[in-house]
Amino acid sequence: MYNLELQQQYLWKPVLISGQLSTEAEKDGVPVFKFPRWRVKGQAIPEVVAQYKATGAELNVLPFCSQFIPMEVIDHPKHGSIIYHPSLLPRHRGASAINWTLIHGDKKGGFTVFWADDGLDTGPILLQRECNVEPNDTVNTIYKRFLFPEGVKGTVDAVRLIAEGKAPRITQPQEGATYECIQKKDNSKIDWNQSAEAIHNWIRGNDKVPGAWAEVDGQKVTFYGSTLVDNGTAANGQPLEIPGASKPGIVTKAGLVLFGNDGKTLMVKNLQFEDGKMIAAAQYFKAGSSAAVELNEEEKTFAEQMRAVWQSILTNVSQIDDSTDFFKSGAASMDVVRLVEEVKLRASSCQLQNEDVYMNTTFQDFIQMCVRKLRGEDDEEELVVDYVEKNVNNMTIKMPHQLFINGEFVDAEGGKTYKTINPTDGTAICDVSLAQISDVNKAVAAAKEAFEEGEWGKMNPRDRGRLIYKLADLMEQHQEELATIESIDSGAVYTLALKTHVGMSIQTFRYFAGWCDKIQGSTIPINQARPNRNLTFTKKEPIGVCAIVIPWNYPLMMLAWKTAACLAAGNTVVLKPAQVTPLTALKFAELAARAGLPKGVVNILPGSGALVGQRLSDHPDVRKLGFTGSTEIGKHIMKSCAVSNVKKVSLELGGKSPLIIFSDCDMDKAVRMGMSSVFFNKGENCIAAGRLFVEDSIHDQFVKKVVEEIKKMKIGDPLDRSTDHGPQNHKAHLDKLVEYCQTGVKEGATLICGGKQVQRPGFFFEPTVFTDVQDHMHIAIEESFGPVMIISKFKSGEVDDVLRRANATEYGLASGVFTRDISKALYVSERLNAGTVFVNTYNKTDVASPFGGFKQSGFGKDLGQEALNEYLKTKAVTIEY
Repeated sequence: MYNLELQQQYLWKPVLISGQLSTEAEKDGVPVFKFPRWRVKGQAIPEVVAQYKATGAELNVLPFCSQFIPMEVIDHPKHGSIIYHPSLLPRHRGASAINWTLIHGDKKGGFTVFWADDGLDTGPILLQRECNVEPNDTVNTIYKRFLFPEGVKGTVDAVRLIAEGKAPRITQPQEGATYECIQKKDNSKIDWNQSAEAIHNWIRGNDKVPGAWAEVDGQKVTFYGSTLVDNGTAANGQPLEIPGASKPGIVTKAGLVLFGNDGKTLMVKNLQFEDGKMIAAAQYFKAGSSAAVELNEEEKTFAEQMRAVWQSILTNVSQIDDSTDFFKSGAASMDVVRLVEEVKLRASSCQLQNEDVYMNTTFQDFIQMCVRKLRGEDDEEELVVDYVEKNVNNMTIKMPHQLFINGEFVDAEGGKTYKTINPTDGTAICDVSLAQISDVNKAVAAAKEAFEEGEWGKMNPRDRGRLIYKLADLMEQHQEELATIESIDSGAVYTLALKTHVGMSIQTFRYFAGWCDKIQGSTIPINQARPNRNLTFTKKEPIGVCAIVIPWNYPLMMLAWKTAACLAAGNTVVLKPAQVTPLTALKFAELAARAGLPKGVVNILPGSGALVGQRLSDHPDVRKLGFTGSTEIGKHIMKSCAVSNVKKVSLELGGKSPLIIFSDCDMDKAVRMGMSSVFFNKGENCIAAGRLFVEDSIHDQFVKKVVEEIKKMKIGDPLDRSTDHGPQNHKAHLDKLVEYCQTGVKEGATLICGGKQVQRPGFFFEPTVFTDVQDHMHIAIEESFGPVMIISKFKSGEVDDVLRRANATEYGLASGVFTRDISKALYVSERLNAGTVFVNTYNKTDVASPFGGFKQSGFGKDLGQEALNEYLKTKAVTIEY
């Protein structure tokens, strides 16, 4: 092991006998010796030992096995020899220590640095470091996560202890000592007569080398990518007979399900045949069944370009023909990386993974696979959607109605459903799957796997942006259908749904698609650790699995505001739409799948807040929760997130937004915008002006003009293009509005118009105006979340007093001011305590402008660059050199 820093610090003469670092060591002037052997017929070669001794080495640091090195070398240095071994000795002595740690199902693993002696991994222990072994760890994952990086650090620490004269020599105990044989292909056959966990441990303990295998259909098949499976889930697929197994395996869409003799299950992702070809286990019965694609002239040109690439890699092959096998011709793992990159250079739209090469090893198979990908026909599973179809709004709308988990539409556990209601007439639209706790767990597990193991977490940010942009394009292609679904499910007027609910959603995804490759950290100057120097930089990293819980007033737009930033940051999502408005979220899930977002990246769970929302708040694998809704529920969510695992939270909660209208305003504009501030989206608007303060000199004129405009408003079917005011979202909300207005009347406010339900089918409520509203009244303090205008007077010249009254609320989401005096506008905007201040306008939100509240209106931002920070974590890295 070579370390220049230690060489300089301790003034030892390092000797690198062999290894991958030899090139770097030579650059630093370190003597490098590469001997083909140390011994001949069991005896040390004198010339080799002499060359070694001539270097004057004071310590040998050896990785893994030392039995190949003569004791004359082991014992020669002043400080002797130390060895790194990847297990917690005395357990798992021997060359396959990592394999056997997994095969035995050890819960703890780690490494040992010990003093070499003449035994096999039996010398005194210098230090040990341990780690948890995860249930689905493989040799590769535990080595990369802990044994290699921490092993290097541990070995450096061992050398420092020796240099300081503090290195212990702890005799290895005899109790618990084990020695297992070297794992080779001939002794890695699977014994099916054991539990599912034991089979899983055997497969992962041999993954990827030498590979656990069994006979299937008369040939040797090697199994890779094993995971334990939730046994509460029934496996649906095609049975596969496996000699010796307690039950046939089942080839499912997710992989090959296998059974232990205890009836429990595991799943493997990939299979490799004797000829070296690897396939996805889910494709077992499809392997070799696809008809060859006939290439067009452009594709033939691409094929010839790739033939030249293969020839440049496989220099030992005289000619590349269709049957040339990439690996049998001598290609190695680095050649796979090169081949993938060569394809990108010649066809950027053909995004290959290393696994694609392993699964298409002959030139013909490789070209066929590339061409299918270029055509968008790369054998991906067809999305199966059980639509509810309706002919409405001069079109046929096709609505998914099941949960969307791990790239599939599925029924809820137990087949539970509920009816979603059309607020225009109170009739049922369709039955929708009602998610249960087990469904939440499945969705979170799928999102976690997609983030940690899937291609989404490894995807180039620019490629991620392309997928998000493609999703926005698909939403645009389906915008009329989405707007129609939004109208019948939420009561939104169709023209508003088309422009705002859907239109702004499309803009939001396009905006954040552009941010994907612009997320970056910074370099920070810090105090230097003289005589050394330091470099500190930050990285912005995705959080992981994010839960999003959205309300019913803007079902698709609230989804877009949070999900677009979340995905752009590289996270995966489990989203709970409002129970009363699930349909556009489910249609969005379909479009996300068709856009090519990998399985598990987006999961949609219609269901109750008490069950689904609560489980998402409590789930230990959810690392961030974004919520829009009431302050009361927001407080409960915040508490649950803190108690569960201190997950990051952003909350956009209730509001009672003040709008101050001064006498020097543009009256016509103030009336028009004032009405929009209250009645936009039939008042179901989180930033709606909950209270208007109108200067007394223009109060009566303002109220008169508002009432005149209300009389012109058409209340009716939201799909009618001339409708101004549609139904409230659901019956319970309608009833609360009636009660709210009755309370205002009882408190002594003057009801100018409205205040009651419209006498027609559905959940319609009249646009309402109250005046003479005093500060202490319930309707002055609490939001209606409906089409109710609350007007209070203020005296001319009392700017500071009206500001005091406007800020005398626990909410701080939005606010507004109308005046022609720019100095007054700036003065008021500085003193209004709200996350957004509108001046001479209202409801002017934009995808590039941050949106969020103060005080009990919550914290965190949607939209704009700041929204990305809600779904990122900052890591600081400091390097001393």
